[in-house]
Amino acid sequence: MDALAGDVWIVLPPLLIAVGVVGIVIPVLPGLALVMAGMLVWAVTENSPTGWVLLALSVLVGATGFTLQYLVPGRRMKEQGVRTSTLVLAVVLAAVGFFVIPVVGAVVGFVLGVWLVETGRGSSRQEAWRRTRHAVVAILQGWGIELASALVVAGLYVVGLLLT
Repeated sequence: MDALAGDVWIVLPPLLIAVGVVGIVIPVLPGLALVMAGMLVWAVTENSPTGWVLLALSVLVGATGFTLQYLVPGRRMKEQGVRTSTLVLAVVLAAVGFFVIPVVGAVVGFVLGVWLVETGRGSSRQEAWRRTRHAVVAILQGWGIELASALVVAGLYVVGLLLT
């Protein structure tokens, strides 16, 4: 039984990292948090200076990515005139869409939500569509930042495996 328990600690970190990356691509799981958890489990299991240094670098990359994934898109949307209240209502419609239309409902709900709110505020259809495009691009930008951060942390894990 002890050999099996030891194998769990070998398999768990890459499994958490892989599930975390998939959780970013298919936004159902807290992807970056799972990737960071995988790195933490590896560092604790490894218990070496290399493991701790790579964990510290991973925390730095993860915290930076987590912060930037909200700051960069938020600033972009604010520059383009997309209000925070618009995004709140769009996220609510995305949640409704997630349950109404399987698989693509969240995306459809978000896009429709931004467009409807902007149109309802008196924007022309063209202006509402322009703001909707900017909101979608900004959301994709945040997703890309989170994915890039997770992949850098995964790369640090691979470096750790090669060094130890």
